[in-house]
Amino acid sequence: MNDASPEKWAIDPHTRAKHQILDSYLKGWFPKLTSFREKVIYLDGFAGRGRYTDGTEGSPLIALRALVDHQHLGRMSHCKFIFWFIEANKDNEAALRGELTSFIAEHDDEAGPEIGIDLTQNTFEKTGRKLAESLEAKGAKIAPTFAFIDPFGYTGLPMDLIKSLFGNSQSEVLVNFMVGSVQRFIERDGQEAAIESLFGLPASDVMAGKLTDAKRVEHLRDVYMRQLRDVGGFEYVRSFAMTNFTGNVSYYLVHGTHHREGVKLMKAAMWKADPGGGTTFQDRLHGVEVLFDAEPDTAPLRAELLSYFAERHEVPIDEIEWHTVLNTPYRETHVRPILTALEKDGTINVRRNATRGFPKDRAWIDFPAI
Repeated sequence: MNDASPEKWAIDPHTRAKHQILDSYLKGWFPKLTSFREKVIYLDGFAGRGRYTDGTEGSPLIALRALVDHQHLGRMSHCKFIFWFIEANKDNEAALRGELTSFIAEHDDEAGPEIGIDLTQNTFEKTGRKLAESLEAKGAKIAPTFAFIDPFGYTGLPMDLIKSLFGNSQSEVLVNFMVGSVQRFIERDGQEAAIESLFGLPASDVMAGKLTDAKRVEHLRDVYMRQLRDVGGFEYVRSFAMTNFTGNVSYYLVHGTHHREGVKLMKAAMWKADPGGGTTFQDRLHGVEVLFDAEPDTAPLRAELLSYFAERHEVPIDEIEWHTVLNTPYRETHVRPILTALEKDGTINVRRNATRGFPKDRAWIDFPAI
């Protein structure tokens, strides 16, 4: 099916959720980066048409509005913003160009930071390689970048290109890892080059160590995340599964960053999203599914904290919250209600320089033996 076919541009619930996450994350990312940078880039590697058949705005317009409608836009006036949209399909590029022209006209006379918009009609891979070669020739690195890499399939997003462009301390990636397509085609003849490009590994190495067919999807996710860490160079890599109404994983959103604050921000965006339509976001903690609900089951996190911090004394609340953010599917906001319940039933002891609660730097927890 052609990438410009109307059937491809009928929006579904999981795409709406993906866009909710993008919008929420960028609204936090823009002010954080601009607090100490003078130039930042938003790069959309598979930008699409700009609008779906029902009129819903696509990722390019969502990203632009996340900035121009930001409540703190005035505080970011010192920074230059570059929005770089890459789209290979000629018809999609033309449609997107029209949307961007309308957007620019709508906001042309508004005050605010300098905003540059660049639209390239080419593939992400070809455009990215040209940029990487240019940067290497100059001995330079790309400015702090948030790269949204959201293909229809699994080709055209090479691991080595992600490394060369974004594997520095300033950039982040959010990749739509289409594991459903990967697991169907990975062992078919003719797919060897595409799989090696995606993972940065031969297909045989990707499949090495797979335990059972039932674990095939999780295995592929784990290998891709490992490659983003080991090859891509991202210190923190988290994935979030989008499951459809049948309970099967449609894809993983994989986030790579060098900053733990980025993990916290992405967790907040993920838990805030509401896919609807019988679809859900989820992750796993020690084999237990964790659904991203408004009122989640926090029993797995309770068990994790009691196990991980067993027999530890004087543990600061900050350490407990960061462990939760970086090593579990949960948010830091899920920690204190659990600790409150554990203190109430006598499971933990709390020393605090406060009358109640768990204020930062003023509360320390003693955990029991398992």
